[in-house]
Amino acid sequence: MLALLRVLFIFCYFLLINLILIIVCLARPFHRDNVHFAGKLYSSVAFFLGLKLELRIPPSVAQGGPFVFIANHQNSYDLLTICAAAQKGTVTVGKKSLKWIPVFGWVYWLSGNIMIDRKNSGKAQDTLHDTVKKIQNRKLSVWFFPEGTRSYGRGLLPFKSGAFRLAKACNEPIVTITASTLHNKIKLNRWDNGTLLIEASEPQVMDESKGTKAWVNYFHQQMTQQIVKLDTELAQRKS
Repeated sequence: MLALLRVLFIFCYFLLINLILIIVCLARPFHRDNVHFAGKLYSSVAFFLGLKLELRIPPSVAQGGPFVFIANHQNSYDLLTICAAAQKGTVTVGKKSLKWIPVFGWVYWLSGNIMIDRKNSGKAQDTLHDTVKKIQNRKLSVWFFPEGTRSYGRGLLPFKSGAFRLAKACNEPIVTITASTLHNKIKLNRWDNGTLLIEASEPQVMDESKGTKAWVNYFHQQMTQQIVKLDTELAQRKS
């Protein structure tokens, strides 16, 4: 019964959130803080899932970028959890086809996110250059899920290189956003689904000490270790 009531309430609440976002985005289309605002609204759903979000953002990140954010992508709940860490002046990079999805796609497009055509490598390359210009001219940060897909409990998947090539091209620091393991942790028929720890790292510039591939491996290792650290902390709290 709890699961049914929770799903019905969250569905209605989610529609209300998107209505608010459409109004805000129509009032200020493509505004640099629309994604930050959307992240705050979407992450408020976590409360109704019985999930507490504990954010840890260092002052160096909270004070503003531009940065290239890379985050672990666990499951569909990410829209309601790790998005809480989206800072002001941040946009994401998504498939151009997303804007045709009713309501959510419209909000995504009007929020000012960068849309790319992944089927056309030439256009994707042009988008990389355009993104660099937007970061430099408008002082935007860009958010990536470098795994490229949800991991669904398989651990941190290998990273694609797009976020790192962008960081190298615009010479902006990378900030990792790491969430503790959420796989199979949310039960809709349970009141309290515990705590999710979300932690941002200090900004780090990809200097010439490593090649791009080595940097990709470095950040993958750093995030893997961070996930273990956060999971261990939560386990210790329970014990």
